Amino acid sequence: MEEFNKDHDISETEEHEYMEEALNELNELSSDYDSHEKYEEGKEFVEENFWAKLERVGTKLSFIKDIKALFNYMLNSDVPWYRKSIVVGALIYFISPIDSVPDFIPFAGYLDDLGVVTAVLKFLGKELNAFYDEV
Repeated sequence: MEEFNKDHDISETEEHEYMEEALNELNELSSDYDSHEKYEEGKEFVEENFWAKLERVGTKLSFIKDIKALFNYMLNSDVPWYRKSIVVGALIYFISPIDSVPDFIPFAGYLDDLGVVTAVLKFLGKELNAFYDEV
């Protein structure tokens, strides 16, 4: 944990507070985005937390361009909500520090996030290509 904090210029107290807040917010969200209302809740969470997460991660992840393309896809009004719902789930997983492999673990912390993002990229295929131009 200390190594993570040194790399990211935050204190252990700040990290603990961040994780507590994230856990509370995630507990309020449904992980099932099978309705437009639930999708909107998840989208709102992503919009509120996306840029703060990218700021903390910086340029340390090789798949940031993919994350940004997914975010642009989610914001596009021409894409139906039910297509974007899988993207919302993946972005919430990326934003959350509490997942299968916690993000603060050096080197391995983002491997599970990469797996989720890769699965969504594969699912969307060429449909996502146009959203890389906006990155």
